[in-house]
Amino acid sequence: MRRFLTALLTLLTLSTPAAALQLIVWDRDLSTKLGDGESSGGKVTVRLAGDYSGPVVVLFAQSDEERARNAFPGLKSRYAGSLVNGQLNILAEDRGAAQSITKFLGAYRVTATVQVASAALSLPGLRRATPPGQNR
Repeated sequence: MRRFLTALLTLLTLSTPAAALQLIVWDRDLSTKLGDGESSGGKVTVRLAGDYSGPVVVLFAQSDEERARNAFPGLKSRYAGSLVNGQLNILAEDRGAAQSITKFLGAYRVTATVQVASAALSLPGLRRATPPGQNR
């Protein structure tokens, strides 16, 4: 019986979503941080700046353990995307058209919740973003 329980716990541990997938959203020039998130228990809350509309770069970081067990097969560390009115879309070449962050992460068994903040958003490294085409 003890072997069975040990095997069952091992199987459950291997099948649960990773607990530390991190993402950071930057403007196209990688000069302004526009959002972030970190998964916990297969869920991630993505915090986004609400006062920016334009192209972005979305960076993903997996822990060494996640990479070793191939927790997110096919996930790249960098994707192009867009952030418009608090809606983050990712352009994944292998998936065709742009997808919302919730749909994109759902393919990796991660449930995403998006929080759009006003200009008072406090993210480490965040400074007020200037939309493309406007001078600072």
